[in-house]
Amino acid sequence: MSKIQDTFRNIFKIHELRQRILYTLALLVIVRVGSHITLPGIDASLLSQAMANKTSDNLFGLYDLFAGGAFSNAAIFALGIMPYISASIIIQLGGAVIPYFQKLQREGEEGRKKITQLTRYGTVLISMFQAFGVVTGILLNINFNGQPIVPVEIQGFGFTISAVIILVAGTMMMMWMGEQITEKGIGNGISLIIFINIINNLPFAMLDEFRLINAGQRNIVIEIVILAFMVLVIAGIVLVTQGTRRIPVQYAKRVVGRKVYGGVTQYIPLRVNTAGVMPIIFAQSIMFIPNTVLSFFPDNEFLQSLSGYFDYTSFTYSAIYGVMIVFFTYFYTAIAFNPQDVAENMKKQGGFIPGIRPGKQTSEFIDNILTKITLPGSFFLAIVAILPAFVTRFGVTGNFAQFFGGTSLLIMVGVALDTLQQIESHLLMRHYDGFMKSGKMKGRRA
Repeated sequence: MSKIQDTFRNIFKIHELRQRILYTLALLVIVRVGSHITLPGIDASLLSQAMANKTSDNLFGLYDLFAGGAFSNAAIFALGIMPYISASIIIQLGGAVIPYFQKLQREGEEGRKKITQLTRYGTVLISMFQAFGVVTGILLNINFNGQPIVPVEIQGFGFTISAVIILVAGTMMMMWMGEQITEKGIGNGISLIIFINIINNLPFAMLDEFRLINAGQRNIVIEIVILAFMVLVIAGIVLVTQGTRRIPVQYAKRVVGRKVYGGVTQYIPLRVNTAGVMPIIFAQSIMFIPNTVLSFFPDNEFLQSLSGYFDYTSFTYSAIYGVMIVFFTYFYTAIAFNPQDVAENMKKQGGFIPGIRPGKQTSEFIDNILTKITLPGSFFLAIVAILPAFVTRFGVTGNFAQFFGGTSLLIMVGVALDTLQQIESHLLMRHYDGFMKSGKMKGRRA
């Protein structure tokens, strides 16, 4: 305990690190405040009563989890950061098939700036589309005891346009704050916004479960057993996906003047889960699109019947969601780790894998191993993500299952570890002990 206290003291001794942490916390506070500012024109008291009995066993309940309750509050940040993630996915997919995006990716810093700009434009378009669907398909149809949350006298074109503009502006502000945290704060800004929104749900999830247990609608023993099972499964999967396969690389001896270079064996570590939690976030943002489109047609019975197939607890949703996670795991791994670049760098430095010829064969060898170890990693991620949908069938409330289920728990753990790792790096650069003197975190950084 004293070591942790000393570490926190050291954090605030470093001026730059202290400023970064305080800056990050300030922007995250703004994110939470914006999640409670209701859109102008909406009757907040009626909205709270209408949402008091809302169910979390659907996709919009999950969306609300990622938005930190802003969606159910009809707040200015109701769309959350998902439109930005959707735009990022589209641009990254374009980089794999569209020559223009491939050219930008090869242009270095200038290309990255153009890609960032295009992502922002895409965020605006997607936000406008989603905002219009939320306003016309959801907000204008919510009522309590026959009284609409949006007074009839102000419903119309003016309210719709103003609400859409505010929601789009809210998303763009969150995107800007995420970029600022990444640049001037600590950790990945977008991931931290999702993290703080998810963690906001903890007290409400616990409170709902305690109320149901006190009312006799839940058995506390069964709850503990199911929760322990979920945590054990997720913990086991996290440990497995953190494993690595090491490929030995031999560097030949080179004599330059009086110095000898090479002659040693090094290793290329290939992680089972190179992509981290990004495939889940990517797949989740795509799965929000069908219900968003269907919300444009609230009076069409056929289209509304289709929404049942995209219900959070349906088998169809789980199957499509799982397949998309597997796809995005391979896709993001291909972006994060390019075997061809690794093989070319090894060849330039005089390195080779024993028994494998340098160049193309080395690239194919690394790609083959990466493909094999990524497959179980992608399956494990898919299992973690769809686990809460199956747990709800055993009587656990959706709010509780979504928080302690795979997606939320995996994102929280992943983001927390990455942020701690950055803090650890700042401490060690200034010769302070971090949170861990030895262990996995230090080893991964090395």
